[in-house]
Amino acid sequence: MKFVDEAFIDIAAGDGGSGCVSFRHEKYKEFGGPNGGDGGRGGHIYAVADPNLNTLVDYRYSRRHEARNGEHGKGSDMFGAKGDDILLKMPVGSILTDAETGEVLYELLVPGEEVMIAKGGDGGFGNMRFKSSTNRAPRTKTPGWPGERKSLKLELKVLADVGLLGLPNAGKSTLISAVSNARPRIADYPFTTLHPNLGVVRVGPEQSFVIADLPGLIEGASEGAGLGHLFLRHLQRTRLLLHVVDLAPFDEHIDPVTQAKAIVAELKKYDEELYRKPRWLVLNKLDMLDAEQRAKTVKDFVKRFKFKGPVFEISALTREGCEPLIRAAYEFIQGVRVAEQPPEEIDPRFVPPDAEA
Repeated sequence: MKFVDEAFIDIAAGDGGSGCVSFRHEKYKEFGGPNGGDGGRGGHIYAVADPNLNTLVDYRYSRRHEARNGEHGKGSDMFGAKGDDILLKMPVGSILTDAETGEVLYELLVPGEEVMIAKGGDGGFGNMRFKSSTNRAPRTKTPGWPGERKSLKLELKVLADVGLLGLPNAGKSTLISAVSNARPRIADYPFTTLHPNLGVVRVGPEQSFVIADLPGLIEGASEGAGLGHLFLRHLQRTRLLLHVVDLAPFDEHIDPVTQAKAIVAELKKYDEELYRKPRWLVLNKLDMLDAEQRAKTVKDFVKRFKFKGPVFEISALTREGCEPLIRAAYEFIQGVRVAEQPPEEIDPRFVPPDAEA
């Protein structure tokens, strides 16, 4: 399925039905009085966060969505039927923005979350509503109210705890396939990954986190070079970034330190807040270096890169060093989750046992 993380749609909730002017007509029953019913309300439009979806491709080719109008009221005290509601299923992490003003209206962050994005119009009143002691035969009715109409921009930011950052062919796809259930396309040429891949990393029973692999960044990405800049938005909701570096490039003239610094610079140009996120260094492809050369290369890289955070030495191909990495990542994510939980509310009627009488 094609990955689409942006789309525009027009939505129109249903209009309310008009009220009815009617009087009771039965043989031998004169002065029956008004019995015109109200119109039915128009259909609402809801957005639902569906955990089984991971793309907005359905809305790329289906832009217009209209709910049914409410039926008009009828005589004999019959109210009009309400219009059918519409449910628009969207991936978890979708952001709905007003296309004209740019205002963020809704965010779907919880699986199964349902929000009303366009309200149907209320039905009009029939003449039975206007009956009174001084107005026995009202001939008044009201029209139904129009439903809401909006033009929306849909944007998807995947919900992941950990995001992989790095150049093409740094080994990000191999790493996510080694530590999670994701099975991305892996090949020995750049830009094999064309869209984000999500995987669930299971550390132990009831211990897991979500990891995201994005297309590789290259120098100039913030100005539109390559593919990675198109998907950097998906890193904005992550709690931790893993900067994957290839320490054994095929071309001996390539300097991994220069490339790593270029990636950090592009990250800072794109989003200062994203740049300030916790970021760990993951030195990959160490299986291609012998033991003596490995220690020297790692020491030289860390010294020249001047990185002050955690550094992990791994081989995604052989899974060497992957277990300590995912264990440390899980413990970090768990700490962030606990810190993000709101404090428990204490019942003001509660009196601690050791409180003075």
